[in-house]
Amino acid sequence: MTELLRHAFFHALTDAGKLFPVLLATYLALEYLEQKAGGKTLDLIRKSGRLGPLVGALCGIFPQCGLAAAAANFYAARVISAGTLLAVFLSTSDDMLPVLIAGSAAPTLIVKILLLKAAVAFVAGLALDFCSRGIPLLKPQTVDVETLCRNEGCKCEEGILSSALRHAVKITLFVLVFAFLFNALTAAVGMSAFSRALADPFVGPAAAGLIGLVPNCSASVIITQLYLEKAVGFDVLAAGTLVGAGVGLLVLYRVNPRVKENLLLTGILYVAGVAGGALLGLLS
Repeated sequence: MTELLRHAFFHALTDAGKLFPVLLATYLALEYLEQKAGGKTLDLIRKSGRLGPLVGALCGIFPQCGLAAAAANFYAARVISAGTLLAVFLSTSDDMLPVLIAGSAAPTLIVKILLLKAAVAFVAGLALDFCSRGIPLLKPQTVDVETLCRNEGCKCEEGILSSALRHAVKITLFVLVFAFLFNALTAAVGMSAFSRALADPFVGPAAAGLIGLVPNCSASVIITQLYLEKAVGFDVLAAGTLVGAGVGLLVLYRVNPRVKENLLLTGILYVAGVAGGALLGLLS
């Protein structure tokens, strides 16, 4: 048991260590926007958000769970739209790409998966931005980077670097604790339990989506590894990695005080990911 906990903690520490630099860069950007750039720059960013879902979908192709965390922070500050956030969450694949490469997956298959995920992310993000005008919880609001400062209780007068560092450390520690608990559970239960839940052709994508909702990079590793071992189909891989936004959801709930809004976005992410995965499974 001691060895299991040590192993779980090591992997959690690795995940948190990879996330910290991205979080620090994100908060440095937010602090700069707040203290230096002024309201006009923020308005410009918000008004140029029509292309946000496309940019988010393309950026999500790169294998890093920190991107989703950065997007969650920017959304909480209303710098990006709900559709852009959804596009990043759906497109990002965390450790899927490294696992596919390590598993000697064909380059054409890897490109196909990434492009299909990006396409689903773009369409879903664009649709959400279009429909969000009729959803009170997701209506565009005034950009307010100070929200993050108030929520975290930081002392912005200490300077940009000090405030950004405070934010990044708090979120990293939060992620470290959760990742440790999830890794310990995964190690204790074993991969076979997840494989059985995903093997059913009817409930596989839905089950994969539930696993993808777990805010940890390990979820994408489990689903991708099962796909490489031919234990699950393409629909399960697509659904699980579409829903899987790494620690993005965890950070969103931590920094965005609007709980109902977070729950709605989580539901939309799940439905879009499972539906997209099932559709891609039929087309593949």
